[in-house]
Amino acid sequence: MNLNLYLLRHGQTECSRNNYFCGSIDSELTPDGIRMAKAFASTYSVIPWTAIFSSPMQRTIDTAKPLCEAVRIKPELRDGLKEINYGKWEGKNPQQINVEYHDDYIRWSADPAWYAPTGGEMAITIASRAMAVIEEIKQLYNSGNVLVVSHKATIRIILCSLLGIDVGRFRYRLDCPVGSVSHVEFTAHGPILKTLGDRTHLDEDLRNLPGT
Repeated sequence: MNLNLYLLRHGQTECSRNNYFCGSIDSELTPDGIRMAKAFASTYSVIPWTAIFSSPMQRTIDTAKPLCEAVRIKPELRDGLKEINYGKWEGKNPQQINVEYHDDYIRWSADPAWYAPTGGEMAITIASRAMAVIEEIKQLYNSGNVLVVSHKATIRIILCSLLGIDVGRFRYRLDCPVGSVSHVEFTAHGPILKTLGDRTHLDEDLRNLPGT
């Protein structure tokens, strides 16, 4: 059996619902976000999980909690799985940022790998810390099913790093809606993407909620 890595984005928060930049803000799940976490657990608890890793933010811990309780596995918390720090953009929407930090926003939009949000992190920094956790997982487990519960930008950056996609294109090549899961299998020929941003475990009303 190969190693199967599942990357789960946390459920809905107030920030995701309103399209605010939220990295270091420790936003909690909305009631719908909690439903998303429970729906994931209901569908995916049948998988024989080897380990569960999570960002230490409250929204990811609460997303992992229903599955952890169902399969009786304690999550391993890793700072490397945190969301990108958006610095002075935290809690603001793109329209506000484009006005208040226009030049920085244009540079970041063009190449977030090497340009950071004002006072925040570059994508290459996230790639370095997040991929260190993925390498740790690969060293610990040659096979089995491992869940990583993380965030929108971080998951997309991990996928770009694994699949050989320019990290600077993470915002424009891969989708990662709230409550979605992506599946990568590590084979003899390297990582292969099996599913991307899947939300079939969610009821239709949850899949159609506004926000990102």
